[in-house]
Amino acid sequence: MKNILPILTVVAAIVALWYAAAVWMNSQWTYDQAERAEIEVTFSELVSDTLTQERPKLPAPHQVIAELWDTTVEKKITSKRSLVYHGWITLSATLAGFGIGTLAGIALAVGIVHNRAMDLGVMPWAIASQTVPILAIAPMIIVVLNSMGISGLIPKAIIAAYLSFFPVVVGMVKGLRAPDAMQLDLLKTYHASGGETFRKLRLPSSMPYLFASLKVGIAAALVGTIVAELPSGAVRGLGARLLSGSYYGQTIQIWSALFAAAILAAVLVIIVGVIERVVLKRMGMAQ
Repeated sequence: MKNILPILTVVAAIVALWYAAAVWMNSQWTYDQAERAEIEVTFSELVSDTLTQERPKLPAPHQVIAELWDTTVEKKITSKRSLVYHGWITLSATLAGFGIGTLAGIALAVGIVHNRAMDLGVMPWAIASQTVPILAIAPMIIVVLNSMGISGLIPKAIIAAYLSFFPVVVGMVKGLRAPDAMQLDLLKTYHASGGETFRKLRLPSSMPYLFASLKVGIAAALVGTIVAELPSGAVRGLGARLLSGSYYGQTIQIWSALFAAAILAAVLVIIVGVIERVVLKRMGMAQ
């Protein structure tokens, strides 16, 4: 209970500030309507109207929750208005891109650790690749792939992989280099080969670093997928919900899609954390 109380206090403060901001930001519309009708607006009427507007500048928390409930529970998952349907479209591309990015990141990290030339030649380019804004490169990738007849999941997966591979590279390189000189010298005295050193020392030592980077990578892959859905004019996915909401001024729809994406990211990170505990426990590493 002592651990939950501070969290509840912070959440309550955020919700209170959110409601206050909603009243303040939506009040201008109420005042404009009252001025046209030449009537006076009391404070209670102001609060009531600003928290129930159909297209508010800032939706109130209860409006976002109601929209989430309506689009996840009350809509069929096959409906084009269901966030479950759109979430699955985004999730499938996210997982595909995350898988590609993870495999590429691990392979690149192994090469960097075992090859001096790759360390000096590839790592700087990997770092430089992350300085290019994803909003700039995503349309380029989509246009090029569409011109080649490739559309749908693959372009989004590639962009998700682009964002997710770098954390994996950095974490895996750090993990593979975690064993100190004494541990490496000990294996040399046992005449262990390079493969045995990698399998019995470097790889186990890298696991905590790898899973830490995977948590960052899975969230980055989700961001990449949503960004990839924006410039392509997609009609499916959480990015498409954000796009259509912005087109028609449906701010409640936009916020509900944002919350759905945040919840999906949290679930994915939790799943990676559960896998981490299971794997490290089986390897005899304390958690």
